Amino acid sequence: MKTKLLSLPKLVAFFFLLLMAIIWVLPLIWGIVTSLKDEMEFQTMGFKFLPVEWVTTNYTSLLVDNYSTPLLHWFFNSLFIAVAHTLLVLIVVSFAGFAYGRLRFKGRNIIFMFLMATMMFPGVVNLVPLYKIVDTLGWVNSYWAAIVPGAAGVFNIFLVRQFMVNIPIEFDEAARIDGAGDFQIYWKVVLPLLRPILMVVALFSFTGSWNDFLWPSIIFNDIEKMPITSGLQLLQGMYIAQPTLLMAGALVAIVPTFIIYLFAQKYFLQSMSLSAGIKG
Repeated sequence: MKTKLLSLPKLVAFFFLLLMAIIWVLPLIWGIVTSLKDEMEFQTMGFKFLPVEWVTTNYTSLLVDNYSTPLLHWFFNSLFIAVAHTLLVLIVVSFAGFAYGRLRFKGRNIIFMFLMATMMFPGVVNLVPLYKIVDTLGWVNSYWAAIVPGAAGVFNIFLVRQFMVNIPIEFDEAARIDGAGDFQIYWKVVLPLLRPILMVVALFSFTGSWNDFLWPSIIFNDIEKMPITSGLQLLQGMYIAQPTLLMAGALVAIVPTFIIYLFAQKYFLQSMSLSAGIKG
């Protein structure tokens, strides 16, 4: 059998992607190695990729012996906030996407275009008014302040609406002939077909909530209620930074999102086609 030679463009693309993979993976490997170094060695030995002595004291001090910075408690705070926020997002954006994609009402397109226009404003512009709203509701230093804001993300509504537009309208018409109302059509006809895009929305919402640092740092001042992202800043200490300890905490923080990407990547790829999962 003759060996099929790769063309020059494919070789260039391969080496380019290989280079990008190396650039992405090296900092992660360096972080793992650093978290397994002794603090004194890191401070005195200068730049040295591999440690002289492999230690796990950074992890044990964070997960077992450290009472002033309860990393595990922060971890479960983040998990609760991210899961609750994701569930709320799925409810809100699926209803909103159904309304903009399937229902007919006056001014629907104008309202949707106005909603899309709000994406032009950076999120930091909303921090002050959002804090005033949260403060008025009495949610400062509570989980509600981290769960509710952002539940009606415009980008997520856009994704669901665009996916829903590609579902044949004949499904709705057949259901109406059988006597189904709007909610029954949403629940029994449309919602099961939205599974691929809702998985992607859940992925984006969970990782966005889990990785958010700025907003939790503003609304939380109680150490017991902090999520892991804002809590990690306390590991720096008041007068001295501890890079090995910080790196160990950061690696613990990325574990859930890494696991989610491993199991949900097929849904992400499936969503690249807006007609994924629709047969007819």
